[in-house]
Amino acid sequence: MATITTQDGTEIFYKDWGPKEAQPIMFHHGWPLSSDDWDAQMLFFVREGFRVVAHDRRGHGRSAQVPDGHDMDHYAADAAAVAQHLDLRNAVHIGHSTGGGEVARYVARHGEPQGRVAKAVLVSAVPPLMLRTEANPEGLPIEVFDGFRAALAANRAQFFLDVPTGPFYGFNRDGATVHEGVIRNWWRQGMMGSAKAHYEGIKAFSETDQTEDLRAISVPTLVLHGEDDQIVPIVAAAHKSIKLLRNGTLKTYPGLSHGMLTVDADRLNADLLAFIRG
Repeated sequence: MATITTQDGTEIFYKDWGPKEAQPIMFHHGWPLSSDDWDAQMLFFVREGFRVVAHDRRGHGRSAQVPDGHDMDHYAADAAAVAQHLDLRNAVHIGHSTGGGEVARYVARHGEPQGRVAKAVLVSAVPPLMLRTEANPEGLPIEVFDGFRAALAANRAQFFLDVPTGPFYGFNRDGATVHEGVIRNWWRQGMMGSAKAHYEGIKAFSETDQTEDLRAISVPTLVLHGEDDQIVPIVAAAHKSIKLLRNGTLKTYPGLSHGMLTVDADRLNADLLAFIRG
């Protein structure tokens, strides 16, 4: 397995496919998954001639189950360590959900200052802030995230079945085509990781205010969001993000779910390719 060790001693697993001289695309996965969640995109883009890279976040997948550092600053620093180790330049960074928060912080604090980033994509992403506050009334109340923590602590295995079976892919909607393999793969990825990392990661993705990260990004940034996203509210996320980005483009998808990258991969891949080559 390909791994690097960060400055704080955390071993991070990564995949690196395709020609080393090709333009790199680095993928950042969502909670509580792993780089395997990008299979449909990595196979597509490597066939299109790109170099594709994806890593497992600390405490997730095949990366080390370290006790600390489950916050957006460490997530971004770990991604930067991978990008520096592989010397990725002129790279496109694509993040889904929590991975979108990771991309925003990475690009703002590491990627652009180091001159490594060409473009960014935020898909169903958590920025600028998921939590409802007085200044962010469109967010979700803290009780929602407390419920996540309680369910995870009580029976993580069942919780990690309930999420993909229900709202994540919209399989709870009338007339939805349910893909049993997708549900099992979500569960498999989640259960590979650390319960502590997943528990503490809920605070990271829900309570991290990334307003200033978005304002700092100057590279072309595509914001994609499903209009039937039951996990990350589109009004609190995509509609606010596009107002903060200096060079952003928003595209929304009627009826599509939080997990649209998997269940609607052909459509999303085509739009990603058009943005990257545009």
